This record gives sequence, C-alpha cells and structure tokens, in this order.
Amino acid sequence: MASVLVIEDDASVREGLELALRRQAHTVHTAESGELGLEKLRVFQPDIVVLDLMLPGIDGFETCRRIRSAGEVPIIMLTARSDDFDIVAGLEAGADDYVTKPIEPRVLDARIRAVLRRAVSEKPANGDDAAGERHGGLVIDRAGLVVTKNGEPVSLTPTELKLLLELSRTPGQVYSRQQILSAVWDHDYLGDSRLVDACVQRLRAKIEDVPAKPEHVQTVRGFGYRFGRS
Repeated sequence: MASVLVIEDDASVREGLELALRRQAHTVHTAESGELGLEKLRVFQPDIVVLDLMLPGIDGFETCRRIRSAGEVPIIMLTARSDDFDIVAGLEAGADDYVTKPIEPRVLDARIRAVLRRAVSEKPANGDDAAGERHGGLVIDRAGLVVTKNGEPVSLTPTELKLLLELSRTPGQVYSRQQILSAVWDHDYLGDSRLVDACVQRLRAKIEDVPAKPEHVQTVRGFGYRFGRS
C-alpha cells in the first residue's frame, strides 16, 4: 500500500512493526538511528516516516526537524510517554501525527492510512487552470493545490495544506478543534487537540507576515479557529 521508513532503536519494537506493517501490504525499510534513517530517507524516498522520539545520537526531535527541512514527507512519531511536552515538541518539530507506546499495530496502520489519504486527496487536479483565491498577498489555487505568498510558492506538508484548505473554504466561519480534527486528521478524540494547535503554529509560520499577529488563521479563544476576520 505504501513505502514506510521505520526509525526505531529498539530491535524488538522495530522488528515487530516491520512484520505488522508488511502484513498490511506496506513496503517497509528500517533504521536503528536517526543518522541511518536520514541516509535511508535519501535512498528510498518513502511515502511516510514512522519515527521514534527517543533515539541514540541524533534524537527523534532533531531527526524530525532534519527530515522536515529536507522535504514534506509525512511523519508519524512514536513516543513512550503520553507527556504533553514530548508530544507537542515533536509536533512543533514537524510531525503530522503521533502514536504512543506500547504500539497497537492496527492503530498505527490506521494513522498511516489517514495521513496518506490526506496526501493523495491533495494531489493536483488535471486540466484546471483556475487562478485561485486571493487573500491579500496569499493566493490559494484549489485546483492546482498551489499556495503562494507575495508571488512566491509556499511549501506545505499534506497536513498543513489540508488544514489551510478546510479553514479557507468558508472564510469567517469558526471551526472547533474537534471539527478540525475530524476533517483533517480523520479522528476526533478531543485530547488530540494539540495536533491542531501545533499544525496551526507551523502553518502560521509559513503564511503569515507576523505569525504572532496572524491575519489569516485567527484564534477564537476558548473555541477554535477561523480563516480571516469575521
């Protein structure tokens, strides 16, 4: 179904994930360190990376940042803790989703498929030359799935693009975090609202002139977000 790179230092966990994902028809490559994972990323160019945060040498956070700086391949991080600090730090480093240990293979497979559906659904449509929607210096071409800011292309991950498309579909409408989770991540467990907040921060860093004073993705305190001012 997909080419998956698993970066995990624990041999038993790594081998178990490889076996489970192969049973789900995925092609799997593995690495036991961040350094080796970055090398295999360049060689195999996987569809998605499953990344443990607690790695020797280059830790998972730095590995995530390096993967993200090199491209927009989706990343699901693995963490042995449900500690908010680790999860938020991983999301802010560029991860698209997370799964906590002990890992339930069916849950991981479901998260992988959800992230990949996001990427497939955002592939450009053929033969449509729509000029795009203009919001100040930001232009969103829904047909070509191209976003530009002041005439320059903006590089977005599939998750960031999906979030922007959902929010900008109806400017001024307020979306709760749970509504956004359901629309963008395909799961709506309210405890995962940090996924939304971290992705909003990353999106603002790319599309806003002053991320701390956003013009496009507005916070509605105590509820959620909207695109543009009411």
